[in-house]
Amino acid sequence: MGFFLESAALIYLVCMSKYHNTYNLLLIFFLPYCHLIVATLIEQHLEMGRKLLAAGQLAEALSHYHSAVEGDSKNYLTYYKRAAVFLAMGKSKSALPDLTRAIQLKPDFLAARIQRGNILLKQGNTQEAREDFEAVLSPWDPESREMRAECYIRLGEPRKAILDLTPAARLRTDNRAAFLKLSRLLYDLGEHRDSLSEIRECLKLDQDDKECFAHYKQVKKLSKQMDSAEELISEQRYQEAIDKYESVMKTEPKITFYTTKAKERICFSLVKIKEAEKALDTCSEAHQRDPQNIHILRDRAEAYILLQDYEKAVEDYQEAREFDQENQEIREGLDRAQKLLKLSRKRDYYKILGVSRSANKQEIIKAYRKLAQQWHPDNFQSESEKKEAEKRFIDIASAKEVLTDPEMRQKFDSGEDPLDPENQQGGGGGGEWPFGFNPFQGGNFHFKFQYN
Repeated sequence: MGFFLESAALIYLVCMSKYHNTYNLLLIFFLPYCHLIVATLIEQHLEMGRKLLAAGQLAEALSHYHSAVEGDSKNYLTYYKRAAVFLAMGKSKSALPDLTRAIQLKPDFLAARIQRGNILLKQGNTQEAREDFEAVLSPWDPESREMRAECYIRLGEPRKAILDLTPAARLRTDNRAAFLKLSRLLYDLGEHRDSLSEIRECLKLDQDDKECFAHYKQVKKLSKQMDSAEELISEQRYQEAIDKYESVMKTEPKITFYTTKAKERICFSLVKIKEAEKALDTCSEAHQRDPQNIHILRDRAEAYILLQDYEKAVEDYQEAREFDQENQEIREGLDRAQKLLKLSRKRDYYKILGVSRSANKQEIIKAYRKLAQQWHPDNFQSESEKKEAEKRFIDIASAKEVLTDPEMRQKFDSGEDPLDPENQQGGGGGGEWPFGFNPFQGGNFHFKFQYN
């Protein structure tokens, strides 16, 4: 047997054309049998390699696979089997060229693509790994879908990962790990209701699963707080909604989506209760986190309007319109802010009385009484002082008239001066004094005002 193998090895060398000068006569004799002899020896190397690999003798197995590859460089299986030995030895970098060569020789060799995809994924070459997994992906193969999902996660494309994990989780009888991963991805994206639904699927498989149960408690608590806060806003219970969203940020301080969402809705609620300064600070912080959020820009614009800073209100509405030119609410808000800006350059009744836009009727009347006493023309002696006082007194009376009448105040808040003759049908007005009558013109009149 030994003699046969030695003879076969010599014939093999001759057939491999390595010793033509020495064995040219032998080559002529054995040439018709070379193919059969080489194939037999390669098969022997492969068989020995397989046995040694099974026995854990990796170095010896590798030696036989080297000989098999050398004997037939066109056989994709020899490369794949040698790659398997490299992988068993923990030498994935050495296995990679063999897997690539096997795929070059047989592009539809799916096992080699999966192995190469795994190596590439571990090396961080996620784009190349994804290409391999996509080439072997079957709609009914959960393993391939989970591998590609992992690639998407590492590439920073969680929504694509979700598209693969959603069916993959349901293709196995017990795939709690996939349900948990899916729930976490949805949670991180801010889709807390869908996240809650998926983690419940995990607990249906095993209600005692510690990881799934811990995540379930977190998602359930946060989801309940978010839904409760929105319900409070719908009921116009804005201060309670603010408190609830403060709780949301304590429950989940790490994930940007939830803290930004909470800031956005707190900003909205503060505007509704006319806490302008607080609203501005909160809205500005939310804007830094999410610069293209038109709702934040809208609410900050409204805070600026409350603070009578109309130029900045116009700027925020214009920026919001750049991001969404079709939004009717933004267009109407911009139009109103521009009207208020134009109006403020003429006469601002809030500024005349020195009250905020959120002032109630009692505050307005109190401010009016104080200013009317201060600027009553009878308090001044010189003609120039009297004229200035008359003008101020007329403005104060006009401001009180507009701001204590709900309909007129609403018009003014919408950017229209109800006492402007241009806005009155028929022209009707007679100047700055309400109803066109100036009690200080045409003689030395003296009035005793009842400041009510």
